Amino acid sequence: MTDASAPRPKLRLGTRNSPLAMAQAHETRARLCAAHGWAEEEVELVPVLASGDKVLDRPLSEIGGKALWTKELDQWLGEGRIGVSVHSAKDVETIRPAEFHFPAFLPRADRRDCLVGAASIAAIPHGAVVGTSAPRRAAQLLNLRPDCKVVTFRGNVATRLAKLQAGEADVTFLAAAGLERLGESGVGHPLGSDEWIPAAAQGVIAIECRAGDAATTALLAAIDHAPTRAELEAERALLAELGGTCHSPVAVLCELAGDALTMRAALFSPDGAERIEGSATFAPGDHAKVAALAAELLGRATPGIAPHFRSGK
Repeated sequence: MTDASAPRPKLRLGTRNSPLAMAQAHETRARLCAAHGWAEEEVELVPVLASGDKVLDRPLSEIGGKALWTKELDQWLGEGRIGVSVHSAKDVETIRPAEFHFPAFLPRADRRDCLVGAASIAAIPHGAVVGTSAPRRAAQLLNLRPDCKVVTFRGNVATRLAKLQAGEADVTFLAAAGLERLGESGVGHPLGSDEWIPAAAQGVIAIECRAGDAATTALLAAIDHAPTRAELEAERALLAELGGTCHSPVAVLCELAGDALTMRAALFSPDGAERIEGSATFAPGDHAKVAALAAELLGRATPGIAPHFRSGK
């Protein structure tokens, strides 16, 4: 039976039903309730099983890419079964349906990757088997350590740690932000930007609703974090200009300091043998500088890199 005295939900938040996604939804609900003075029961969490969580034996790039994380939530949001979708920003396609938008990005958590199984890239044993399904991680690792072998590693954090424990690989990578949100921040060794560049949008929770829903947009805007938005919009603009896909090995570090953003980006060939890098400093919202950086990188793209970005299309 329903408790008639319980407050009716003001918002229904859709989320993937993985432990990490649920942790992100709980954080979103807590911030909304704090901002608006709501009771927790006034924001309902609605778990949705995503296609990307159903097929775990093949790389995401082979079975439909990032859309497999969003298509069920998109359908529910479009139909009005939920009013809000909560995403890991790095799992959201660069080009989104026009009927949706992002009124809020939560404050960015640790953007670094953690190496699990070794203390540093240099400390990985010679010839080690490295488990990852991310083209960026695979290519960047092989660029630094061509002696290693990469094998496909998919699943949630617990699944990947269990595979590592079972000996399916010697080392793997996990996002520091995900480990932190799951209370597992002691797992692995964070990789500094001097040797390892993270993924675009890593560490950010993105909150989406229907573009025409002005009331929900206003409620969500109250928890938007402007510095995170500045970084994220620049990173997504770079990805759009590069014309990459989920197959494209690209690493991006964009940091706001004072009133300027500094962006560092690297493109790789999938086998890691070829790498080009560039950087730019610009004011938040000055995406012309981002476009110029993308054009400069594409202009220098080597034969092993170019086919995986716009210049190869």
